Amino acid sequence: MVDKKYNKVLTVILVIVVIVIFALLGFWGYETYKKYFQEKGKDQALNEFNNSIISGNIIGGQNQNNVQTNNEALNFVVAGNEVQNNNSTGSGNKVVTYKGFTVVGKIEIPEIDLEYPVLERVTKTSLEASVGVLMGPGLNKVGNTVIAGHNYRNGTFFSRNKELKNGDEIYITDTSGNRVKYIIYNVYNTSADDAEYMTRDTAGKREISLSTCTDDSKYRLIIWAKEEE
Repeated sequence: MVDKKYNKVLTVILVIVVIVIFALLGFWGYETYKKYFQEKGKDQALNEFNNSIISGNIIGGQNQNNVQTNNEALNFVVAGNEVQNNNSTGSGNKVVTYKGFTVVGKIEIPEIDLEYPVLERVTKTSLEASVGVLMGPGLNKVGNTVIAGHNYRNGTFFSRNKELKNGDEIYITDTSGNRVKYIIYNVYNTSADDAEYMTRDTAGKREISLSTCTDDSKYRLIIWAKEEE
C-alpha cells in the first residue's frame, strides 16, 4: 500500500516536471522565434536606409521641439501609452519606412553590438518594431533628443543597455547621412515619473538620452551621452 502511494506521488511529481520543462521550452522557442524575425526585419530596414543614404535620395521626418513635462511620456514602456512628435518632411524623393513607421536614422552601440533603425515616434506599436524618438529637437540636432526602446528578455532593443558605462560610444546617423559620435557620461536608474532628464539644458551642445525599463520594470534606466568634441 505504501509503495503504491509512493509511486503515485512520484508519478505526479514527474508529470509536473514534464509540464514545467515543456513550458520552459515553449517560452524559449517563442522568444527565439520572435527575436529571429525582429532581427531579420530590422536588418532589411537598415540595408534600405544605408542604401538610400548612399544614393542620396532619402526623405526623413525631422522631429521638431516637442517637450512634454507630464507623466504620459514616461509610461510608454510599461503602460504602452502613445507619445507622438510633430514632424516636417525634408527634401528628397524617398521615405524609408519600417513596419509602417518612418525611419529617421539609425543607432549603433559597438560595446553591446547594437544597431537598429530609429523610428520617427514612440507608440505602443512602434516600440514593438524598433527604438524611436520620444521627444526632442531630432537626431543630431542641438539639444537633447530622447530615444526610447523596450527591454526584452530575448536580448533585443535596449535590453543590454544595463551593460553600458561612462566612456562607451554611441553613433547616430541621420537622414542627411551625418554620423555623429556620442560619448556616454551618465548612467542611472530613476522613477517612472521623472521627466527632468528629458528637458535638461545642453548648453548649445548635441546630446542624446536613451530610456528603457530596468529588468524588473520598476524603474527607468537612463543614459546620457554628448557629442564627442
